Order: sequence, then structure tokens, then C-alpha cells
Amino acid sequence: MSRIMIVDDEEGILKALRRLLLRAPCSYGRLVYTLEVETFVSPHAALDRARVAAFDLVLSDYHMPRMDGVQFLRQIEEIQPDAARMILSGCSDINVINQSIHRADIYGMLPKPWNDYFLMSMIAQALNHRELLLENRELARKAQIERAEAAPAPPAAVVEWAADGSMVFADTAADAVEISRPS
Repeated sequence: MSRIMIVDDEEGILKALRRLLLRAPCSYGRLVYTLEVETFVSPHAALDRARVAAFDLVLSDYHMPRMDGVQFLRQIEEIQPDAARMILSGCSDINVINQSIHRADIYGMLPKPWNDYFLMSMIAQALNHRELLLENRELARKAQIERAEAAPAPPAAVVEWAADGSMVFADTAADAVEISRPS
């Protein structure tokens, strides 16, 4: 089950999105995501909820009265850095959208009004991307542990011949011990 948080100051938008996310299939390739959706009219209430409950994806409106979507998603990133973040906007200025995406490390932007298929597809892609990031992080952690546990064995003693024909044994040059050749 994937937990989704939606934040928009328009109640009608929240109801429509909630209805869509709970009824429409959310899939990416062969992966199918079952969604649990929580909606918030206030970004401050959403931040309070994010402090006590984990979310896999947070979708926020861009234009909200007390806090814009980018500011909200930047705060969500601090609280839940592993949650995928997306923005929903009616803004048609591509420069504003690009700046927003980069400032808050947002996975993607969805247009308002949205196409249901495109919205569900983008959400599934974001959830899949998040899963891959978490899996890669876990694999890197395991590889680091395995490398530490499989530290190379200490080298065998080094044998060298001294100028007088005696053998010099050492783990390192500093530990060399000279043994004279029997006469």
C-alpha cells in the first residue's frame, strides 16, 4: 500500500483527486500500486501530519494562499526526505515550473486541469522511482558492509636476500628481521 498526501486549498480539487486515486488503476509496467490517500486544505495541517505519519508521495498545488507549493514541498523534504514530491499547477510559465522543480527537488509537475491517465501514470512512475532509490541505497549499504567484512587478509611475510646472502623476513620493510645463512 502506497500512502499519498494531497494538499490543495480548493476542496473540490481534493475531492476529485481523492476519488480518482482511489478508483483508477495506478500502474507502471507490471507493477500495480494500491493507494491510500489523505487530503489537506491547509499546508500547515499537512506538515503536522507528516511529522507523525510516513508518506510515499506528496502532491501539492502550486498556488496556495499562506504557503506556495514549493515552500511546502521543501519543508516536506526536510521532514520526509524519502517521500516523492510532485506539484500540481495551472501555471503555464515553463521557467517558473523548472525553477520550482529544481528548488524543491520535485519529481515532476502535473498540469491543472489534469488528464486522468497522465496523472495516474506520473504518480506510478514517481512511486517506482522512489522504490528504486530506496532499493539502491539499501544495496549500497549492504555492499559497504560486505566490503568491510571481507577486508583482505594480512600479506604473507616478505622474504628478501641481504647482500651477505642472509634471508630477511618481514610483514613490512619496517619489521624486517635478518637471519644469517648457516655456515
